[in-house]
Amino acid sequence: MYVARHATDNDLLLNEVQAAELLGISVRTLQSWRIKRAGPAFVRVGRAIRYRRRDLLAWIDANTVK
Repeated sequence: MYVARHATDNDLLLNEVQAAELLGISVRTLQSWRIKRAGPAFVRVGRAIRYRRRDLLAWIDANTVK
């Protein structure tokens, strides 16, 4: 059974394109950060890379300069 998820669901898994769009960066930058272990946390699902929306939002908060 498919359960539709709302765009604000914090447990929603986003692909690289969606995650990069949310962060306002390129997919290549996101990939580079992942290789360097410098960016937001990610989930490996088989060969696919996914980002939890809540991890992206937490990463944004943690990197906000006040």
